Amino acid sequence: MNKKAVFPGSFDPITLGHYDIIKRGISLFDEVIVAIGINADKKYMFSLEERKYFIEEAFKNEPKVKVITYEGLTIDLCRKLDAEFILRGLRNPADFEFEKAIAHTNRKLSKIETVFLLTASKTSYISSSIVRDVIRNNGDYTVLVPDSVQVKKHK
Repeated sequence: MNKKAVFPGSFDPITLGHYDIIKRGISLFDEVIVAIGINADKKYMFSLEERKYFIEEAFKNEPKVKVITYEGLTIDLCRKLDAEFILRGLRNPADFEFEKAIAHTNRKLSKIETVFLLTASKTSYISSSIVRDVIRNNGDYTVLVPDSVQVKKHK
């Protein structure tokens, strides 16, 4: 049986922390589907196309990684894709508390298991919001993201 995991997020932009979780997920699952959630109420720095490109480019030589976009509940997406697992990365205790509540809700609503991976200590401080802040203030964001993330001029 094909073990599929959905790794949901906004990936605005993908960070080295996300990259690490996806790389490690590849060794656990037959397929890792990076699912970029579309939230109409959220203001993104990068367009959906850019975010998708950054991830596809970072994993262009990895056939086990697929990148898609979706709206709605992650568990509905999992059912549609026949994925039994949701993959999530944990950086800190606050992430754990937040993700635990979502995982319990998802288990109540479905049979889908959430698998948590701890981020590598060298990337555990990186978040997309920190990266966006560095970009907005013209800092060197390149040490925080995969090489595929190229910033033109974003405000």
